This record gives sequence, structure tokens and C-alpha cells, in this order.
Amino acid sequence: MFTQYNTDGFIPLIPGIRMKVVGHGAHTVTTLFLLDAGVDLPRHDHTYEQTGVLLEGKMTLIIGDETYEVSPGDSWSIPPDVPHEAKTSAYCRAMEVFSPPREDYLKLAGILKE
Repeated sequence: MFTQYNTDGFIPLIPGIRMKVVGHGAHTVTTLFLLDAGVDLPRHDHTYEQTGVLLEGKMTLIIGDETYEVSPGDSWSIPPDVPHEAKTSAYCRAMEVFSPPREDYLKLAGILKE
């Protein structure tokens, strides 16, 4: 699979957070997130392994009981079922890979039909 990047097609998830599936395969889905400054991503967990890198901005990332101040180039990996949350202090762009693929994101993007 090859996809050329464009700025169209971002989908709002919650106020201040938009996402776009930028690649997917049999075992992963890659998603680009745009997060406004001052956004709190509520604490949550899911059955997916989640690995990401911050491309732009500043955020505080809480994984389990650990807190990290995240700057561009910093990366993380969150095992399945581990609670996590984020708080942005600046506009952020983050790229994340989920395994197995998130069917909910693929459906939102219109890649996987209901």
C-alpha cells in the first residue's frame, strides 16, 4: 500500500482532536492526529497496542502511573489495556500505529464498511 499525503479527510474524534488514517495493513493501522492546544484527552484504555511519535508541539502524556513531558521526536509505546491520557500545552501533530488494526478508525475513515 502507498498513500500520498494530503491535508483533506481529517475526522473529528472529540472537540479539539482530529484524526486521519494514513496507512493500514493486515496487522496495523497508522493514524495522524491533530490536537489543539489546551486539549485534555480523557483517561482511557483499549485492547490495542499503541506506538507513537510526537511530530510537532508539546504535551503531557500519562501512561499508567508514569507522567512524561513530550517534545517533538519523543516516542511512546502503550501496551493493550493500560490506562493513558494526554494534555496538550501547544498545537500537536502525532503519528500513531495501532495493532491489531482499529476497525473503529477504519470505519470512520470509510475504509472498512459496516
